[in-house]
Amino acid sequence: MATITAETVKTLRERSGAGVMECKRALEEAGGDIDKAAGLLRERGQAAAAKRAGREANEGQIGSYIHTGGKIGVLVEVNCETDFVARTDEFQRLVRDLAIQVAGLRPAYTTVDAIPAADLEAKRAALLADETTLKKPEAVRAQIVEGQLKKWFAEVVLLEQPFRDQDRTVRDLVTEAIAKTGENIRVRRFVRFELGE
Repeated sequence: MATITAETVKTLRERSGAGVMECKRALEEAGGDIDKAAGLLRERGQAAAAKRAGREANEGQIGSYIHTGGKIGVLVEVNCETDFVARTDEFQRLVRDLAIQVAGLRPAYTTVDAIPAADLEAKRAALLADETTLKKPEAVRAQIVEGQLKKWFAEVVLLEQPFRDQDRTVRDLVTEAIAKTGENIRVRRFVRFELGE
């Protein structure tokens, strides 16, 4: 069994935001491998988020962001379960990060489920009718279209977009916040303004 040092626990804690004992247990399970332990903590966070998904989230915050130069502005509503969590620095940082994300990558929808069925079907039909897709064997066209839809979701759906470092999505960011706060968190809506649009 690998020796778990306080420095290793501290490194994992800074990276994941999880508690000291959670980090220590994850490192013990992973045999001292920080990356593997971070993966374990992420999985546990996703499981915790799934448990909390049905809970009401009626508190929260509306955050704003005005990009330098004053030509782009964003309002975003993020909900949580209690006012206590809504007032924490971590939650407010999450709201600001989400507002900056909307300003920079201009998503059109919050979640995949928020895409109107008519828009989704129109996109699917356009991808199926694409010349490149039509050149492929009929048996693989559906898989190609599904793969292209996933790429499209990463462009137009906020929770599916990559967050800054490309290694995680905005959904991962929200899931991590759920694991840290112990509350259900939802990005309810956003609006993006650009001068002249």
